[in-house]
Amino acid sequence: MEIFDADATARALPFDALIEQMQALFANGLTAPDRHHHTMQMQDKADATLLLMPAWTEQIGCVKVVTATPGNSARSLPAIAGSVLVFDRATGAHLALIDGAVATARRTAAASALGARYLAREDAKHLLIIGAGKVAAQLTDAFRAVRPIETVRIWDLFPQAAEALAASLRSRGWDAQAVSDLSQAVPQADIISAATLATEPLLMGEWLRPGQHVDLIGAFTPAMREADDHSLQRGRLFVDTKFATIEAGELKTPLETGAIAPSDILGDLYALAQGKATRERRDEITLFKSVGNAVMDLAAAITATRKAEEEPHV
Repeated sequence: MEIFDADATARALPFDALIEQMQALFANGLTAPDRHHHTMQMQDKADATLLLMPAWTEQIGCVKVVTATPGNSARSLPAIAGSVLVFDRATGAHLALIDGAVATARRTAAASALGARYLAREDAKHLLIIGAGKVAAQLTDAFRAVRPIETVRIWDLFPQAAEALAASLRSRGWDAQAVSDLSQAVPQADIISAATLATEPLLMGEWLRPGQHVDLIGAFTPAMREADDHSLQRGRLFVDTKFATIEAGELKTPLETGAIAPSDILGDLYALAQGKATRERRDEITLFKSVGNAVMDLAAAITATRKAEEEPHV
């Protein structure tokens, strides 16, 4: 069984190949079970959570195992740990173990780029990233795989984090700058991608202008929000999968209050990849909301193991 550490996982998941593999799985209609949640009770500390996300084709399968342990903050340890186990479908033999944190960050960014392939204008060059974490750091390369991104601006609740990410991107040749005023930065962007842990909206609909594409990544529980109701009402809405309407506060709460209706959600990655939905006008605002699913993990597993087979062994 091959072991991919963090660096090896990143090298094995180039965005062009990962996006193409993800598109193929969604275009073929591959589905996966919803993720399994298991609460693990802890003594004198917040309960931990075990998440299991399986998916498979006729040839290959994987399961991502994630543990969320809030008490780790007191131990100066990461709260989230994860791995992706890849197995052969015919024999059940374990083929590879992939770093779960890196694989998740890259497949999440790849899913956003796949959505943008159909929903962002083809001349989109200016990217605004809201957030400066692990997923945010992947977004410039992911979006450039599908659109001619030239300018990157970054806003974060902690300005030093935004500047650190901007500096890292500049060291790689990007035109990247941190910004302090989100209300001024939003109208200038062609693509706005939010990857935060916000529980209250950061993006306001009144800031948006015609022709933009909004990509919302961070709100992956019912208690989280990155964009206000007006943002949702101004945009043509799309999701990665229907599960997003249940899992994400971004959609679950507005659907419950009547701010948006189920009919406002016009398609998912299956519809987009199968050519059943797309951007219709240059001046419309499109909004893509993702929460992630195991089909994306499987795309990463296939891409990584295929690339490993192609590379020469010394």
